Amino acid sequence: MATERVGGGDRPLERASSTSGTEVDGSVDSAESDLAAALEVAVEGDVRFDEYTRVLYATDGSIYGAQPAGVVFPRNTDDVRSAVRVAADYGVPVLPRGAGSSLAGQAVGPGCIVLDLSRHMNDILEIDPDERRATVQPGVVQDDLDDALEPHGLRFAPDPASSNRATIGGGIGNNSTGAHSVRYGITDAYVEECEVVLADGSQIRTRDVVLDGPEWDDIVSKDDREAEIYRTVRALVEDNADEIEARYPTLKRCVSGYNLQKVLRENEAGEDVINLSKLIVGAEGTLGVVVEAELSLVTRPETTALAVCCYDDLLEALAAVPEALSLETSAVELMDDEVFRLAAESPEYAEYAEAIPDGTAAVLMVEFDSEVVDDLSAALTNATGRLVDDGTAFDSIEALEPETQDRLWKLRKASIPLLMSMDGDPKPYPFVEDASVPPEELAEYVASFQEILADHDTTAAYFAHAGVGTLHIRPVLNLKDGDGVEKMRSIAEDVTDLALEHNGAFSGEHGDGLARTEFNPKLYGPDLWQAFKDTKSAFDPDWRMNPGKVVYREDDPTDIREHLRYGPDYASLEPKTTLDFDDDDGGFSHLVELCNGCGTCRQTDGDVMCPTYRATEEEIATTRGRANLLRAAISGEIDPEELYSDRFQEEVLDLCIGCKGCQSDCPTGVDLAKLKAEVKHQSHERNGTTLRERLFSNVDRLAAAGSTAAPVANRATNLPGARTALEKTLGIASERTLPEFQRETLVDWFADRESAVDPETADAGVVLFPDTDTNYSNPDPGKAAVRVLEAAGVRVAVPDLGPTGRAAYSKGLLDDAADHGEALLESLEPALERGWSVCFVEPSDVAMVVDEYRSLLPGRVDDERLERLVSNAYGVCEYLDAHRLDERLPVDPEDARERVTYHGHCHEKARGADHHAVGLLRRAGYAVDPVDSGCCGMAGSFGYEAEHYELSRAIGSLLREQLEASVADAETANGDGTTVVAPGTSCRTQIGDFEAYDRPPHPIELLDAALER
Repeated sequence: MATERVGGGDRPLERASSTSGTEVDGSVDSAESDLAAALEVAVEGDVRFDEYTRVLYATDGSIYGAQPAGVVFPRNTDDVRSAVRVAADYGVPVLPRGAGSSLAGQAVGPGCIVLDLSRHMNDILEIDPDERRATVQPGVVQDDLDDALEPHGLRFAPDPASSNRATIGGGIGNNSTGAHSVRYGITDAYVEECEVVLADGSQIRTRDVVLDGPEWDDIVSKDDREAEIYRTVRALVEDNADEIEARYPTLKRCVSGYNLQKVLRENEAGEDVINLSKLIVGAEGTLGVVVEAELSLVTRPETTALAVCCYDDLLEALAAVPEALSLETSAVELMDDEVFRLAAESPEYAEYAEAIPDGTAAVLMVEFDSEVVDDLSAALTNATGRLVDDGTAFDSIEALEPETQDRLWKLRKASIPLLMSMDGDPKPYPFVEDASVPPEELAEYVASFQEILADHDTTAAYFAHAGVGTLHIRPVLNLKDGDGVEKMRSIAEDVTDLALEHNGAFSGEHGDGLARTEFNPKLYGPDLWQAFKDTKSAFDPDWRMNPGKVVYREDDPTDIREHLRYGPDYASLEPKTTLDFDDDDGGFSHLVELCNGCGTCRQTDGDVMCPTYRATEEEIATTRGRANLLRAAISGEIDPEELYSDRFQEEVLDLCIGCKGCQSDCPTGVDLAKLKAEVKHQSHERNGTTLRERLFSNVDRLAAAGSTAAPVANRATNLPGARTALEKTLGIASERTLPEFQRETLVDWFADRESAVDPETADAGVVLFPDTDTNYSNPDPGKAAVRVLEAAGVRVAVPDLGPTGRAAYSKGLLDDAADHGEALLESLEPALERGWSVCFVEPSDVAMVVDEYRSLLPGRVDDERLERLVSNAYGVCEYLDAHRLDERLPVDPEDARERVTYHGHCHEKARGADHHAVGLLRRAGYAVDPVDSGCCGMAGSFGYEAEHYELSRAIGSLLREQLEASVADAETANGDGTTVVAPGTSCRTQIGDFEAYDRPPHPIELLDAALER
């Protein structure tokens, strides 16, 4: 048997947060203090009972929220066993947790000890490609597992939309699945064996055991918990065989209740076996803690094809599902027009919705793969013929190219978080969203569902897995209103009745949790409900494992209306703000509350956010974590004054590096950088500012003085002891390379030269903004920009302008930033009135003007004047590309030029503007590899600050790995190297500080080098 050992130990980057060890604050009572102390002695991993941690782990991706007692971060199975034993000694419930992205409240447990298994227990222990098996710890992220399996042509079959952050352990708990369950089924079919820690701290391995064979006899002959479990479960299944046959829905997906129907089966040898793994799957952590799982795998299709059939009526689309299923499909998914509308309004997803024709009420996404269909092109033609030409669809999109398919799937995967971005308090909430019915009954079911909605005077959004009868339907409700909560309960009663009428299940994917557990007696009847309770008691006699999920005690019933994150008692304090939050319907508090807990900010496989989480793997470093703490403060869950405490400023806000990745990557649009700027400003109003904050916010003045004193100023910082003194007095990291100042500024250089463009013949005019770095330290990109613009026939001016205010804004000095913005607008107004544009070499400065001025300057300047500046501000490459001015440049694109590795700036990515430089360079003849990189970690002044230097380098090391991979690819492909290029000053500084790299050029410098002179 060929096996491969993968991983080992913790991930390379240890967390850099200041939060560590056991933390207990004054709000924790003495009993919990004793519990925390006992856990600290018992486990190797961190133990945290402080207020911040309790808030961070109070919510998941659902509508629920309740603070746990504290959180343990086990490093290994021994830690799990020890923590569970301590919990048993103290009579405290235990809740195992992965990414916290569950949608039914499975990861919400009031007063529980949360075991965060995602931090350390995240290794892929073994891959056996011959047997198509993998052994993993529960904290492994599914996409990371699939990446490791890809070289073997294998994958884990279930594919939830949250696979880029959801853990395998969480998927086992929820019995997760995804878009391809039409072909592959759900998680329980692929979990073969589990190591499980029980409520008393004992450990069992669940696997196939032949009934009445030697192994069975050995197990049940003992007087222990494992023997009791096996005897009880077998008896329950056999005694309730008729009820199991009658009550369990015959669907591809049913994840309500316990899987008693799958525990006993006949194996390939014809033997009757019992496998408790099938019971553990879907148990939501109520029977034990999975610490290791052996998974079966499937082969990965070489190619796929996708037909997106468009309907002008939702019910017609649903009625076409059986026809779609007859086409040997591997997936049949649905999206409705509400998803398209919200996507079109989202900065990240607007481009993906462009392909959907106007007038589309719903689409069916019909996928084929090469393992089932020989001719994918013919399959698409057949699908179009059956569903469009001979069916009720009015149009279709056929996608054979992987890139096109990926764009459409990305739109589908974003449906859940997009829907939660809806303006106002009413939201499309998940509580009956994934009831499943036979696909042939889906249209009739939805028609009746619409009647229920009408009776309750509300609407819903529709999307998801039509091919297996699991349609996510989210009624729009205001749960902050008592009537809205009661309406939710009434709708749930009616919909569960409707699902039963259609031989359906209450949950086909997202599980029971706090949302659906109370309805399980209705679905399964009194005999199976008692069997569920007996199963729970056999595994967990004291009912301490994630109580209230799947089953409940009669004296403590689970109620869908309890533990709501936003319930009738919720109220937020809307602060008086300096920034304008009018564009964020509902103001500051609404922007905070847009976070629905989906956990997209925990992804590590692409996009920008959240850089500090990627380096630290700390929940507090995610956009979700920061939003949860802000929400807790403005709602009074914690003292509102905590916002202005040193701890909140240092651990919550200062570790948001303002990359603005959440502006584009967060599907609900939680702009944490804007929220941070406002709260930092209010803190400064109360507590004042430090000398370093003032220094960095006025870096333009410092640079001007350094330029005037150059080269003496440059030598001064290299004197013995100078760097140490800077670190001790100002907190500037002694290891960091400091800027060197040029005596001749960019403005001086430009003033001393003759323009290459006749003002009488110029086609356009541009003010090139001399940012601080380009003007005083690194004028070469600015000079290159002037030459390229003039070569394109553009008249250029480089006046002596003040800063945009970016540095002050990033430090929360909003009044200073607004002063700079107002002064800059006044200086630029004559040029703007002449029809000139403003170009920026530095991406963070153009982002400041285009993004921040709209909320910073209202009330100070006329809206029309402000909009004229904002709409005519460009990055220099953006300007050239948007106006196709590179077509005028004297560049021979046939000239063979070097390969380029392009790292885009975070602020460009947030604005969707990072592609412009790539296009320009490619058209100029460069072979460009744009790496899918996150933040460089420098983030303006952040990387210069001594307390943040190590974290900055840790974030940067992730970029360095990507650059090294691109360099290696270039050497493999053609034996040559590659030139790393980056438009941002911070990025070029960070990369230049890597041992193997020189400071990269700006892309405009490469374009300048390509000009024929």
